[in-house]
Amino acid sequence: MGEIDVLKGKKEIEIALVGNPNSGKTCLFNDLTGARQHVGNWPGVTVEKKEGRFEKGDKSIKVIDLPGTYSLGAYSEDEVIARNYIINEKPDVVVNVVDSTNLERNLYLTIQLLEMNANIVLALNMIDEAKNKNINININALSDFLNIPVIPTIATRKEGLNELIDKILSISNIKPKDGFIIDYGKEIEEEIKKLTGIILNYPEISKRYPVRWTAIKLLEKDSYIFNEIKKTTNLETLSQVERSRRYLQEILGDDPEILIADMRYGYISGLIKESVRKLQTSEERYTISDKIDKFVTNRYLGIPIFLLIMYGLFQFTFKLGAPLTDLIQKFFDFTGSWLSNILTGIKTPEIIISFFKDGIIGGVGSVLVFIPPIFLMFFALSLLEDSGYMARIAYIMDRLMHSLGLHGKSFIPMLLGFGCNIPGIMATRTLENKNDRLITILINPFMSCTARLPVYVLFAGALFSKNQGLVIFSIYILGIVLAILTAKLLKKFLFRGKTSPFVMELPPYRIPTLKGVFIHMWEKGEAFVKKAGTIILGVVILIWVLSHLPFGVEYASQSSYIGKIGSFVSPVLKPAGFGTWQAAASLIFGVLAKEVVIGTFGVVYGVEETGLAKVIQQNFTPLSAYAFMVMTLIYIPCAAAIGAIKRETNSWGWTGFSVGYSLILGWIMAVLIYQGGRLLGIN
Repeated sequence: MGEIDVLKGKKEIEIALVGNPNSGKTCLFNDLTGARQHVGNWPGVTVEKKEGRFEKGDKSIKVIDLPGTYSLGAYSEDEVIARNYIINEKPDVVVNVVDSTNLERNLYLTIQLLEMNANIVLALNMIDEAKNKNINININALSDFLNIPVIPTIATRKEGLNELIDKILSISNIKPKDGFIIDYGKEIEEEIKKLTGIILNYPEISKRYPVRWTAIKLLEKDSYIFNEIKKTTNLETLSQVERSRRYLQEILGDDPEILIADMRYGYISGLIKESVRKLQTSEERYTISDKIDKFVTNRYLGIPIFLLIMYGLFQFTFKLGAPLTDLIQKFFDFTGSWLSNILTGIKTPEIIISFFKDGIIGGVGSVLVFIPPIFLMFFALSLLEDSGYMARIAYIMDRLMHSLGLHGKSFIPMLLGFGCNIPGIMATRTLENKNDRLITILINPFMSCTARLPVYVLFAGALFSKNQGLVIFSIYILGIVLAILTAKLLKKFLFRGKTSPFVMELPPYRIPTLKGVFIHMWEKGEAFVKKAGTIILGVVILIWVLSHLPFGVEYASQSSYIGKIGSFVSPVLKPAGFGTWQAAASLIFGVLAKEVVIGTFGVVYGVEETGLAKVIQQNFTPLSAYAFMVMTLIYIPCAAAIGAIKRETNSWGWTGFSVGYSLILGWIMAVLIYQGGRLLGIN
C-alpha cells in the first residue's frame, strides 16, 4: 500500500528495520510493505534509503529500512546513519531482525540497541533454518533475559508476520524500557560513572543522547560522539575522557574499546548458554575460550574444577605465606623484647611498658603478622578475576542455585563477601526482586571474609600444620553450604515466589597483566592494613585497659574486667569445647571487628617470644580449635556488617533476625562438631 493510500485521520506509526546484512531484513521489509517502496538516498550521502507503508486497522505504519550493519559504532556511513536515525528520529518501534542461525553475532547489534534505550521487538528470522541445524532457541527465556518481545519469523514464507505486526502495534505507544545495563566490571564502571556525572552537567547533550550510552561511546573513542561532545563541553571533559581511557588501558592492559566489546560478547555468550541448545559437530570451530569453557563450565565438571582451583588457591596462600608470617612474627617478638628492655632501662613505669608491649605490639602485632597470607590470597583471587575465571564461578554456581530455586545473581554478592561482607551486602542492590535481595543480604555474612582469615591461619597453623590449606578450605566451603541451605530455608518458608531470570556475562579468557593484578591486590588488601591502624588499634587499647582494671588486679587475670566479662559468657561455650574466659572475651570483642579475635588473644595471653601459636596449642585441642573456627565463621556479623544490614534492609527486625540466627546457628554448629567429634573418639 503506497503513501497515496494513507487516509487522513489515521494514526501513523513509524517503525525502523535494523539488522545485520543477510539477516532477511529486506525480505521482511517487502513482506510488510508489499514491495511498494520509495527509494532514495539518505541526506548528504549516497547510501540507499528505502521507505514504505502499510495499514492495519486504523493505523498507518511507515516503515524505514535502515542500512544493514553489524554494530552501531562510527566506522562506516551505514553505522552512523542507522544510529543517528534511531537517536534523532526516535521511531516508535525498532524491529531488530536477527539471523537465528547466527545469534551470537547478530545479538551484538541488539545489545547496542538496548543500550540506546530503543523500543525494540526482536524478529527471530530464519527460525526454520535454525531448527534444521539442531539449534533449539528457548524464545520465552530469550525474551525474559532481554526484557523485550521476541517473535519467531520466516520472512521468505511470511510466517510470523501477523504476530510481528500485532506486537509492533501493541508496544508502539509504550515508552522504551530503561534499565538494560551490562556490568562492565569495577574499573570500567567507575570511569563510566565519572563521565556520566560530567555529561549530566550539559543538558544539550544529556537530553539528546542517553547519558550512560554516551559515556560508553566516549570510552570507546567513538569519533562522532567525541566530536559532538567537543562542540558543547569544555576541555576538562575531553581531558577526563583521555584520563579514563589511559587509566583503563594501564590497569587492564588493553584498549577500552576492546574491553567493552569483550564484555558485550561475554554477556551474549552467557545469554546463549542460558537460552540456546545446539548439538555441536566435531567440525565446528571453537574459540580458545569456548574450548576452555567446554570443561570449566561443564555441567558435571564445573563444580569439581572450581573446588580444585580453590583448594590450590589455599595451598598457594598458606604454603608460601607460612614462612613469611614466621618472619614477621619474629620481628614483632624481637621488637616487643627490645622495646621492653629499652623502657625498663630508662626506668619507665611498668604500666607504660605493658601498654606498648602487651597492648600495641601484642594486640595489633598479632593481627599484622597475617599480612602475607592475606595479600597472597588477594593476589591469587585477582589472578582468577582478571583472567575471566571468576565470572565462570558465578556462572557455575548460578546453575546450582537455580536448581535449588534460588536466584543465580545472588552468588555475585556472595563472591564479593569473600573479600568483605559489607560490599557484598551492598551489591545486593543489583537484585530487582525484593525477596531475593533480602535473602542474599541475610546469608552474605556466612561467606568467609578476610577479617576472619587471621583466625583460621592462626588455629590451622598451630594445630593442623600438615593440612593447613585443607582445613581452611573446608571452613570456606562450609560457609558456602550454610549460606545456600539458609537461603533455601528462607525461600521455602518466608519468601516464596518465582525466581526471575538473568544472564551471567562470560568475558573471554585473558592473560592478566602483572601491574593490574598487583593494583587489585593492593586495593583489596590495604583496607586490612588501614583497619589494623584504626579500629583494631582502638579495640585492643580498650581490651588492654579492661585487662588492667579494676586497679590492683593482676594484668589480664580472671579478676580483671575483661576476665569477668569473658567468665560470664564462657559457660555457654563449654559444650563447644572452648569454655575459657579468654576465648569468650575474644568472641565478644570480635563482634566489633573479626580481626580483634586474634588481637584479644594477643593482649589477654600477654604473648612474648613463644608467640600465639604455642599458646593456642596449650589451650585448644584440634577438635575444639576446629569448633572455634566454625564459631568464628558463623556467629554474629561484625559491627560494620550489622550496620550495612540495617541500612540495606531498613529494618531492625531483619537486622535482629540476622544477628540472632547466626549466633544460634554458630553455637549449634560448634557444639555439634565438638560433641560429635568426641563421640567418634576425635580429640
